[in-house]
Amino acid sequence: MSIRVGIVGISGFGGGEALRLIAGHPSFELVYAAGEGSAGSRLAERFPGVPARLADVVIERWDPASLPPLDVLFASLPTGTSAEALARVPPEVKIVDIGGDHRYVDGWAYGLADIWPDRIAGKTRVANPGCFPAATLTALAPLLADGLIEPGNIVIDAKTGISGAGRGGADSRFGYAESNENLVPYGLLRHVHMPEIAETIERLSGGSAAGLVFTPHLVPMTRGLLVTVYARGRATTDRCLDAARRFYAARPFVRVTDRPPQTKWATGSNLAFVSYAADPERNLVIAMGVVDNLGKGAAGQAVQNANLICGLPETAGLDGAPVWP
Repeated sequence: MSIRVGIVGISGFGGGEALRLIAGHPSFELVYAAGEGSAGSRLAERFPGVPARLADVVIERWDPASLPPLDVLFASLPTGTSAEALARVPPEVKIVDIGGDHRYVDGWAYGLADIWPDRIAGKTRVANPGCFPAATLTALAPLLADGLIEPGNIVIDAKTGISGAGRGGADSRFGYAESNENLVPYGLLRHVHMPEIAETIERLSGGSAAGLVFTPHLVPMTRGLLVTVYARGRATTDRCLDAARRFYAARPFVRVTDRPPQTKWATGSNLAFVSYAADPERNLVIAMGVVDNLGKGAAGQAVQNANLICGLPETAGLDGAPVWP
């Protein structure tokens, strides 16, 4: 079965990772590529290693009025730039929005694939979670579902590689000279991902996420994301690990580990690693989550969501092992 797919924003890091995964997908056929600065270029000019069958695909200027016949469209556009244009895509074209414009928007499923696959399957509009929420919520979901932690006053300390900022950012702090040998906190108290994290915490727990603190940091590495989350609860470490193993028993991409996870474990993959450390006497639970910010944090989860909405095996095109070292 050949499913005709397109990618908007193909020259960015998220779009380029989607291209890599789709190029090796057993059912997806890339028939449309769109971008702004790269319009008019052949894929091989932007991605010299692209498979020969895709080399001559020409990147078009993004215009929803001129789409060819498509089954699925992946949109990898900066937050704030996709809502109006995607509203003009024909309803018969399924959309996975990797950007942030449609998270918890009416008519769009929130695509947290490892936690709510049944809410995604068969839908036509799916909003991918952000990269930080993907790691954070995967680590917290089993604890919230089992009532092992309080949903309020959770503190999230997050670290991400530079590619999480996207290829188009002009801010000098993302360049080599400013990011190398440097560690930078940003988005304090007002990061764009806070609302979706809080909303999901409340939906998983049935309680209030009041007092949520989320502090991301830019780390001088290309890709990878680690969150360390501090919550209140009386559970033991073993009980947290057991809850996660039961919660993710049938989920193909989540690994529950006794050891604190490392970003290298997930590089180039759609895997998520979670682990826990708890001290009941201190009413403290530490949850840790690791993803590749371009994999599970963006394009990998987008392909997983596309598999779900197309009725394909969830793992199609995503079976590759992480890159090591």
